[in-house]
Order: sequence, then C-alpha cells, then structure tokens
Amino acid sequence: MIEIHIPGRTPNTLQLQHLVMDVNGTLATDGELIAGVAQRLHALQNRLTLHLLTADTHGGQAAIDEALHLKAVRIQPGNEAEQKAAYLRRLGAETVAAIGQGANDQQMLAEAALGIAVLSVEGLSIQTLQAADLLLPDILSALDLFEKPKRLIASLRK
Repeated sequence: MIEIHIPGRTPNTLQLQHLVMDVNGTLATDGELIAGVAQRLHALQNRLTLHLLTADTHGGQAAIDEALHLKAVRIQPGNEAEQKAAYLRRLGAETVAAIGQGANDQQMLAEAALGIAVLSVEGLSIQTLQAADLLLPDILSALDLFEKPKRLIASLRK
C-alpha cells in the first residue's frame, strides 16, 4: 500500500492498494510494450496490486502479459468504459489509482481515488483528460509518481 497525505484535498489521505491500467495507448504502442514500463511495474509490485485492462486491439496481449508476469483482464466490445469502471468499483474505487488515455478510460479515471491521464502517440481523449486528477507527459513519468510520491503531493495539494 502507498499512503499519501495531501494538504487541502478531500479526502486528504490517499490509501492506494491497487493500480489499474489501460494497456493499448497507455502501456503499449501499436501492441508493443513501451520500453521501461516492465521495469517500473516490477518495482511497484511489492507496494501495489497491479491490474491490466485491455480490449487487446492489436492482438499482442499474450506477449505483454508474459513480459509483465501479469494476466490482463479482457474487456469485451461494447460499453467498454462501464466495464472498466465496474472493475474498479469491485476493487473499491477509494483504494485505486488508475492510468489511461482513451475515451473508454474516462469513467475509470473519474471514479478512481487518483485518476492519471497520460499523453500518448495514440492520442489522449479530451473527456478522459477532463476526468483525470493529473496529466503526465508519458507513462514512465506517471509510474515514477508512485516511486516518488512527494511529486503527487506537490501537484495535488490545494
């Protein structure tokens, strides 16, 4: 678990147990894992339970699962945003940080205790950006927040 006290925020303490992440466009580009993601996720595994959500648009999820030593949850076509949000709610949204960039990530980021949007070569949905607590320039910067949580304090305090 990662516990972070953020002055002026309600609630002012984040008690994060889960990190839920979109795969395509967020952790991977064109179905290929972005360099540096695996190392950062492996470093976080002793502090957060990691969850991957994907529609496997590019068909490369099996290789990504193997590289990360995780098993992604497959999202079925149709109502993808609600499927992702429902998954997050089952975990307990108040304990979840979520990272995404696609339109189907909007609801997930809005409901998470901490929603992080990332810029991607595949784009960033404006609605998802507006639902997020933070915008980061790339996935590596977003994952680094959990290794250096004072960055979260600096960005989120009021």
